[in-house]
Amino acid sequence: MSESNLEHQYLQVDGHRIAYLEQGEGAPLILLHGIPMSGLLWRKILPQLAQTHRVIVPDMLNYGESDKPLDADVSIAAQSKILIGLMDALGIRCADLVAHDIGGGVAQILAVNHPERINRLVLADAVCFDSWPIPEFEPLQEPGAEDDMSAQELEQMLRDFLPKGMHDESNATSELADIVVRPWQGETGKKAFFRNLRRLNPEYTLAIADELKNIPHQTLVLWGQHDEFQKPKYAEMLRDAIPDARLEWVDAAHWITEERPADVAKKLIEFLNS
Repeated sequence: MSESNLEHQYLQVDGHRIAYLEQGEGAPLILLHGIPMSGLLWRKILPQLAQTHRVIVPDMLNYGESDKPLDADVSIAAQSKILIGLMDALGIRCADLVAHDIGGGVAQILAVNHPERINRLVLADAVCFDSWPIPEFEPLQEPGAEDDMSAQELEQMLRDFLPKGMHDESNATSELADIVVRPWQGETGKKAFFRNLRRLNPEYTLAIADELKNIPHQTLVLWGQHDEFQKPKYAEMLRDAIPDARLEWVDAAHWITEERPADVAKKLIEFLNS
């Protein structure tokens, strides 16, 4: 499915406009993205999942088409609260939750603090424990980094960054680069991106690490076996930490929905419909 076939809807959550995609009918399913992505991360597998589920794909606060407030907390802890507000606004008491990258950190916080809001849980190449921020982002968290980088330099950095998350770099298409870069263009976009960077902090996942053993949900850990951003060892650590979690590998690096969309969709459908 191309980006042009998707139309965002909007809701107010805690005073912020949150953008989301919605397709299908049935049991609710929420798909969460990470950084520097948006909900369009899931565009290639959304149609398959929508055949059996009511699929909700939000852009997190300060990402994609959602509001980019100057002073809001955009940590994964705050994003988990926004997600609950979105679910409440949509009349969703409990949903299956599939989450990638820092979205996976949001999902872990939700699973620990509000387990009643989740049915099944999928953690895909998710930040966890002390796995983040990735080395590529650490220099951008240094004082003065934002002032030293122009909006044009940020755009080029993001375009150069995408292939590093691919096992086959030819999957880092110009279409994907345009999708990723668009929300961060210009000075406003650059400032929003750096606000997100400043909240990439493993204290949030380390704080709940000992509580993962209490997660009651049927859980799938889905991971690119060539992931250089979220190393495969962390997939095994998550599987071992969460009771009865199942680990499945994808022949890809970090951006599994770009490299192996059919395989990812198949694994998700089998898990969600089991």
